[in-house]
Amino acid sequence: MTAPVLSVRNLEVEFATRRATLRAIDGVSFDIAKGEVLGVVGESGAGKSVTGLAVIGLIDPPGRITGGEILLSGTRIDHLPPEEIRRIRGKRIGMIFQDPLTSLNPLYRVGEQIIETIRTHTNLSESAARKRAIDLLAEVGIPAPEKRIDGYPHEFSGGMRQRVVIALALCAEPELIIADEPTTALDVSVQAQIIALIKRLGRDHGTAVMLVTHDMGVIAETCDRVAVMYSGRIAEIGPVQEVVQNPLHPYAKGLMGAIPTLAGEEKRLVQIPGSMPRLSAIPKGCAFNPRCAFAFAQCHVERPEPIPQGTQAVACHLFEAAKEPAA
Repeated sequence: MTAPVLSVRNLEVEFATRRATLRAIDGVSFDIAKGEVLGVVGESGAGKSVTGLAVIGLIDPPGRITGGEILLSGTRIDHLPPEEIRRIRGKRIGMIFQDPLTSLNPLYRVGEQIIETIRTHTNLSESAARKRAIDLLAEVGIPAPEKRIDGYPHEFSGGMRQRVVIALALCAEPELIIADEPTTALDVSVQAQIIALIKRLGRDHGTAVMLVTHDMGVIAETCDRVAVMYSGRIAEIGPVQEVVQNPLHPYAKGLMGAIPTLAGEEKRLVQIPGSMPRLSAIPKGCAFNPRCAFAFAQCHVERPEPIPQGTQAVACHLFEAAKEPAA
């Protein structure tokens, strides 16, 4: 077995406020193998984006990583000084943000921005970097790349700008790409094209991809495995087909049950009562217990740890009884 491209172990991220220290990420662990797409899904505030930002060292004060390890191809990177992590970011880890306008400088042509990124992380000459930039734009599906390379960001549509951002993320052929809600601002037909493009990255380049989203349709279409997050923890993780068709955690069951189908069944969609707790008011024990129909006494006092269930792992006390005889 080769080492995973990304290995996160018991990650903890806290934000210090005047009133209290809030824990946004609480003991998150997962691996992403070469060429694999891992989807990270959950409601707003679950900790998806913060996990991605922690991996690339972009947690701004008063936030900080307070525990755990982040390993890139077996080398620990979470404790590196800012200058070293900056060299890794862009070269070994690429980032695709939700809004391409925040990733592109409106005052510079897109070609200048791609060429600068290529030359920062490689030894290519100006002319060779320009040729590579044109090849990258062609690879991500931008028509007439030799002409569009000299365009400004405002001359591109939303979908085309997102393709430019993907080309930027690919500049130095990174081992890992973190895509944070890459299809949210796009219409459905463009979403499908961006999804196909991200899938091709893993297949053609062997790039590991961490795809952060709240859209289960995108997860089902794009990912190999999925991690369902709730209140800064992973509630369930496993192969996407298994988690979508046979969710184990009550929260994952609620998420999957809320997805409309085209089967024509006239039944009401599942509704999860309540809402995600604020960081300052996360309940004791299992954070999901106030919204869970299956909660019992242990759920209110003891935090569940991930329990392997076949190819899945689920953090739920309901599965501890099944685990006991095997011990």
